[in-house]
Amino acid sequence: MSREEAPPLLQLPMFPLNTVLYPDGSLQLQIFEVRYLDMVGRSHKSGSPFGVVSLLQGSEVRQRDSSQPHCDAFAQESFADVGTLAHIEELTAPQPGLLRIRCRGGRRFRIRSREQLRHGLWMGEVQTLADDAPSPLPPDLLPLSQALGQLLAQQGAQTDTRRLDDCGWVANRWCEGLALPLSLKQSLLQLDSPLLRLELVGDWLAQHAAP
Repeated sequence: MSREEAPPLLQLPMFPLNTVLYPDGSLQLQIFEVRYLDMVGRSHKSGSPFGVVSLLQGSEVRQRDSSQPHCDAFAQESFADVGTLAHIEELTAPQPGLLRIRCRGGRRFRIRSREQLRHGLWMGEVQTLADDAPSPLPPDLLPLSQALGQLLAQQGAQTDTRRLDDCGWVANRWCEGLALPLSLKQSLLQLDSPLLRLELVGDWLAQHAAP
């Protein structure tokens, strides 16, 4: 059996955030930092994605290092190795120096190397990860799909009912909608098994459901 070739490495701008973007998820952002305004404009014009990654240290908005008040040092930033491609679906510019964008989550990726440019933008050399394999829901997890369908209907969301039969899609929608700790959201994103991801969501819901 021949080995499958690894996906090629891609150079991507990174956007560290205090959230986790899942494949097929929606993310709305207001962009006002200089380091991101040009990046978002270029991404939108070219139709290329950028990478959304979960912050481990630092702030979404770049901060000066308060321990060194008399120099140009900035506080350290670090972020997770696994993130998600963000594809811009809508961009508006309500005023100079402000962009509003709506993005859709694409494939997950793993960062192989990273570099922070002089003006603060992070660039990463990344390798995309395989999409979740289609995985039908086992009978014991059907209530999770049914509850999600009811919730989305209440929110007025247009949902392809076929997606409600897939472990990965159902798990991802629960993960992004629940008030999970950021570290747990990141751990669930990194799981390669959509069935295990959904089982863990079910366990969390069982433990935290209102009596």
